[in-house]
Amino acid sequence: MTTIDATPPAADEKGTAVNPRRRVYRPNGKYIPILATLALLVAMYVAGIANYRNFDQPSVVVNLFRDNAVLLVVAVGMTFVILTGGIDLSVGAVISLTTTLTATLLQGGWPPLLVLPLVLLLGALLGAGMGAVIHYFKVEPFIATLAGLFLARGLALFINQESIPIRDKLWTTLSDMRIPLGAHTKTTPTAIVALSAVLIAAAILAWTRFGRNVYAIGGSADSALLMGLPVARTRIAVYTVSGFCAALGGVLYTINSTSGHALQGSGTELDAIASCVIGGVLLTGGAGYVIGSLLGVLVYGMIGTIINFQGDLNSAWTRIVVGVLLFGFIVLQRLVTRRAR
Repeated sequence: MTTIDATPPAADEKGTAVNPRRRVYRPNGKYIPILATLALLVAMYVAGIANYRNFDQPSVVVNLFRDNAVLLVVAVGMTFVILTGGIDLSVGAVISLTTTLTATLLQGGWPPLLVLPLVLLLGALLGAGMGAVIHYFKVEPFIATLAGLFLARGLALFINQESIPIRDKLWTTLSDMRIPLGAHTKTTPTAIVALSAVLIAAAILAWTRFGRNVYAIGGSADSALLMGLPVARTRIAVYTVSGFCAALGGVLYTINSTSGHALQGSGTELDAIASCVIGGVLLTGGAGYVIGSLLGVLVYGMIGTIINFQGDLNSAWTRIVVGVLLFGFIVLQRLVTRRAR
């Protein structure tokens, strides 16, 4: 005997039948942090135009990329690490090692086309080593990369504790080069390299198997392992990417300053982490975008630009405002993750 369900379908206030199985659209919460960062950046720019003369000049926006090229490249590498649920405290020290070694080798007469791949390879190898320690020896990323920080900084101080000028023709040419973007606006090669790094990283995370593995490990490393994903290879690779980006940031630093110093890059790791968090990258891993990290770096740079235009504010206000923003975005991340559950 067949039982017939005589329960009438649900109806809305107007009496229209509603299918209880119909999927109700809800906004995707993972986009909320990055949209909040974009709204903050736009609001800051509009406030700057309203309060300061010449703030609407194209050079203001162009200079954001030029002045923060090193931080942007480092933040790209840090994004990969944080997406897996890790952290990399060594990037600032890798910058200092790269600048010191680059300046020393160039001063010693080494050809620049040999020095460049050598220092980039060194940064990548340091990152790969830390990634291997983290995965195979089950060491917390904080401890492993802290050890990497002391190692890289110690090597930089061992090489030379003084500022080393760079007089190589290629480096000075790149430092003086300006690329026209319009009638009265120019940028530098370092800014172009930084933007290229963002685009390449965004494409890798969005459209490659490696990018999908990064997100999967950040969501749950144990589940990713059970699914047969190459957790070890991917985890080592993300720290390799971070080390490479830190070394590339060091090279850009030497181009900007035409010098190398063992204390350059101090605190850059904290700035990169802050930029990623402000850009909506979830500290526990599994959610976030490189474009968000880009927006976080731009917010960081916009704060400094507004302080410079104001003229009578101490530069310490940059740290204060960033600290307040960090608290705000960490709370926002918690609210979004709770809603997702």
